[in-house]
Amino acid sequence: MSSASSDAPAIPPTRVALWRSLKLGYRAEPLLIVVAGLTTIGAAIPDALFAVGLMVFADQVVQRDGSGILLAAVLLAALATLTWLLKLLSERANRQFADRCTVVIESHVARLQASVASIEHHERPEYLDRLAILRDQVFTLNHLYGSLFGVAGSVLRLVITIGLLMSIHPALGLLGLAAIPTVVVSSRRALAERRVEERAAPDFRLARHLFQLGTTAPAGKELRVAQTARRTRAGRRHAWQRWYAPVAAERWRTAWLQAGAWALFGIAWVGAVIYTASGLGAGTGEVVLVLAAGARLSAYVGQTEQEANFLSGFWLDASRRLAWLEDYAEQARRSADLPVPKKLQHGIRLDHVSFRYPGTDRIVLDDIDLELPAGSVVAIVGENGAGKSTLVKLLCRFYDPTEGRVLVDGNDLARIPADGWRARCAGAFQDFFRFELRAKHSVGVGDLPRFDEGAAVETAVERAGAADVVERLIRRLDTQLGPTWRDGVEVSFGQWQKIALARGFMRDEPLLLVLDEPTAALDAETEHALFERFSAATRAGNERITVLVSHRFSTVRMANLIAVLDGARLVEHGSHEDLMALGGHYAELYSIQAASYR
Repeated sequence: MSSASSDAPAIPPTRVALWRSLKLGYRAEPLLIVVAGLTTIGAAIPDALFAVGLMVFADQVVQRDGSGILLAAVLLAALATLTWLLKLLSERANRQFADRCTVVIESHVARLQASVASIEHHERPEYLDRLAILRDQVFTLNHLYGSLFGVAGSVLRLVITIGLLMSIHPALGLLGLAAIPTVVVSSRRALAERRVEERAAPDFRLARHLFQLGTTAPAGKELRVAQTARRTRAGRRHAWQRWYAPVAAERWRTAWLQAGAWALFGIAWVGAVIYTASGLGAGTGEVVLVLAAGARLSAYVGQTEQEANFLSGFWLDASRRLAWLEDYAEQARRSADLPVPKKLQHGIRLDHVSFRYPGTDRIVLDDIDLELPAGSVVAIVGENGAGKSTLVKLLCRFYDPTEGRVLVDGNDLARIPADGWRARCAGAFQDFFRFELRAKHSVGVGDLPRFDEGAAVETAVERAGAADVVERLIRRLDTQLGPTWRDGVEVSFGQWQKIALARGFMRDEPLLLVLDEPTAALDAETEHALFERFSAATRAGNERITVLVSHRFSTVRMANLIAVLDGARLVEHGSHEDLMALGGHYAELYSIQAASYR
């Protein structure tokens, strides 16, 4: 069985992505999006008709008709005022809509990323590049709607202006044809540049990483001791140049194409003015109309070009990436059609599970076949790189197996909703995250429904043996963690680890409790006492499975079942006594470690 997430959907077509984005914006602010659209597009009409006002005014001046001149002046003033008023309303409506839409879009993107069953999209290079660009573009997505309305208004202005020119003579409509290459080149230019930027995205990410490495505190001590600052700067410069070189080359190429398109339009406009003035023998007003409309046509083409550039290069591109992320998240939801078990009757079975990380050929787990009985404590041991943490990730459904299945009471875990399954999981990991919140909330996020419940947090702190950490804090559980925040305090790595442990113990009755080397900074005695307490709690009931990963064999010997991994394969499994009697790999590792403590 292949991982479902490895067959992620392709980026949807532009029209599909655009329609979805419009629906998202409408759901966010239905009234504002309508007002913004009508005023932006409506402003194009009086603006384009201003050339007609100039024609009428010129004719009245030539005829020296005082009342006609006054009416023409009023017409010009009315058109200018209406244009200004609609543009003002459009700008304010679009700005207000963009501000309100920002929160909706950012929340939507964050929810989508969190709802994807696996974490493959955070580690697979091609997805990571796609998401990195989307994260940069999400702040501009809120302007997608204003840009789209702007393009519609610009096109409407072009249509009206070309219609006015053709009213003088149909041949003048050729000016519109001459403007088409500028718009086409502009829209394709931005898209071509974006494709080159995406191909070079790894170098850009490397350059940004090296910049942060050299300018932030966490790496400061090691960079200074190792004296690698110069090398870091050079690496950042070279990475940036590898990104910028193809991007700059593409920009120059499209710039020459754009210059040629504009030159074609300029020649056509000059020819139209000469043709109108001499070839048609037109009156003063008609010549003024061609001059005004033709000059405004070039401005309108420029506006359309700019709007099309941003629309296709940034907002439509970001819209397509957002639609891809929606499809990616939906793909996993469609495959989840089984309920989350309320309790474990039999347990969890790894049914000939194999796994390789996305984008690699190296097998990390190879044909693992193992039964984890309900109500048992299972220890996973093995040397570094044997696949212990990967096995834990599969149990938590951070990934789906490349081959085989993970069965929960006989049901395929891939068919159980990931959010629902994880709501019944708990535990702590060696690569824990430091939530720089108040200590109470840094623990409480382990069970959001009880995020702010003091009693629940205190219970979790006691379970983790972290009471000593809390007692040393200035305001105990109300202390702000992290020195970068106002009144925040820094705590040691070991203290952070205990807080992370407490966070993992917030849930009272998980079906699966995972302890993936979460006590590396603690002494062996403290770790042993902690695991012993939770082993006893697991044995007291018949619903929970506790999975612990540790390099300390004095701790894992308490487990009901010990699974020994070596070179991606399960080489032994059984109780401590059984494995010692077997005299195999486990016995050898145990003896070596025991000898080192003598």
